Amino acid sequence: MLGREELPSFLAKALRKVDIYPTTPLKMADISLIEKAKKIFENFLLRQGSRKTPERYSVLDELYLLPEDEHIDVEGLFLKMRNKGYTISRATIYNTLSLLVESGLAVKHQFKDKVALYEQALTYTHHDHHVCKQCRKIREFSDPRLTDIKEVMSKEFGSTITSHSLVLYGDCQIKNCEHLSTGNSL
Repeated sequence: MLGREELPSFLAKALRKVDIYPTTPLKMADISLIEKAKKIFENFLLRQGSRKTPERYSVLDELYLLPEDEHIDVEGLFLKMRNKGYTISRATIYNTLSLLVESGLAVKHQFKDKVALYEQALTYTHHDHHVCKQCRKIREFSDPRLTDIKEVMSKEFGSTITSHSLVLYGDCQIKNCEHLSTGNSL
């Protein structure tokens, strides 16, 4: 029997199974989280009358394989998936991310005038962001004092505040910042 490296490229590619899980072992919690997300997505697609395609599920897998605090754009996800051997278009990724946002499985952020960034939402707890204008690093934070401010403003405006979004922008002061490169400012 021929090994895959000895097969014609078109046949080897057809036989190759894309490993949706990284080479580092996943914790059982990670696997169960992905499976839970898939069930929610499947039910959402059925209710919408949308097709359940392998490409859509691969986008879901890759989003949920990211660290919980990581944000990614369509291009970054496209390159990550292409490097893993997926054959998927940017349009499919964009459309699938929109479905994931609509289904409550992803959160979309728009920082300043840059491209939209996405993060997984199934384990999402509310947090705010600090964005460095120079190195572009995004840091998440939570501060209980914001709850106090929301309560005060709720009383002042005579309104129930149901959500908020706070993004702090700053300039990197970290010496030899690994994310800092020229022409990266927001």
